[in-house]
Amino acid sequence: MLTRRHFAALAAGAALLPAAAIAQRRTLDAATAMPPAGDRAWKAQIPQLRIGLLGGENESDRLGRFGAYRQLLEDTFKVPVRLFPASDYAGVLQAFSAAQIEMSSLGASGYAGAWLDTNGGIEPLVVPEENDGSIAYVSVMVTRTDSGITNLEQMRGKTLAWADPNSTSGYLIPRFALRRAGINPESGPYFSRTGFAGGHEQAVVAVLQRQYDAAVTWASGQGDVAQGYSRGNLRAMVEKGMLNMSDIRILWTSDPIPNGPLAVRTALPASFKEDMKLFHLALPKTHPEIYQQVERGGGTGYREATHAMFQMIVDLRREEATERRRRS
Repeated sequence: MLTRRHFAALAAGAALLPAAAIAQRRTLDAATAMPPAGDRAWKAQIPQLRIGLLGGENESDRLGRFGAYRQLLEDTFKVPVRLFPASDYAGVLQAFSAAQIEMSSLGASGYAGAWLDTNGGIEPLVVPEENDGSIAYVSVMVTRTDSGITNLEQMRGKTLAWADPNSTSGYLIPRFALRRAGINPESGPYFSRTGFAGGHEQAVVAVLQRQYDAAVTWASGQGDVAQGYSRGNLRAMVEKGMLNMSDIRILWTSDPIPNGPLAVRTALPASFKEDMKLFHLALPKTHPEIYQQVERGGGTGYREATHAMFQMIVDLRREEATERRRRS
């Protein structure tokens, strides 16, 4: 059983790893530099780099945010790059399982699900670092300011929107936290109705449009709350003019959650994985505007990742699956 201690360790950036294992390369390292441009030997195995884009935001906005990123990858590695925006998280997980993409940023739960589905067929490259150097973010439950709801107890009998069944902050962790607090996360007897909004952005929009009383989404948990924090869905919606933070109230904030990784298929060449690590570690220094678009805000950059960082989420996915089988 996962405990508060596991999540607290992440708040300090410890990533639950033994001290000897915490020596990952970081964007902040003085030696971090963009790999030199030019053709690569791995191009024979990867003639086209296919990148999955998670759902949770409308397709045109996603493609727009990643346009300069795609071009920079093409210019650096001299290989065509295609972006595949999925309608939901499951689309990217299925694309990994079918070897239809080489790489994608995933939430921690999405990574754990894809790792389980592929029997270890994907691996993490880097994770985002927040402004304090931690590699964790938070799930938040939001309601309209004018709803009259000021705490979780007042959500009894109300409606709650999940973001996506494969989202860490928009489903997995809030359900775990609610059960830990003695609240059944299913529709009834506590909530009158729960449902999936189709993504993080859609979940908050559903609250603003009074389709649900509250929703769960993700935020860095750091920075100016009035701007939607330093990074995350709320920050992105504020910057796009879709949200004024004065219109919503945060009812609940989770314990720290491990930031999701940029992941690749394990079977791909080691030289490709190294190039992708170096590219992303250097991206925040060399092209900060592209980095901020990709991350919906910013922190200190990236840190090299290992599977051990996400073992707790793999265990939690297994626990959730067991609970689901028990209910059925």
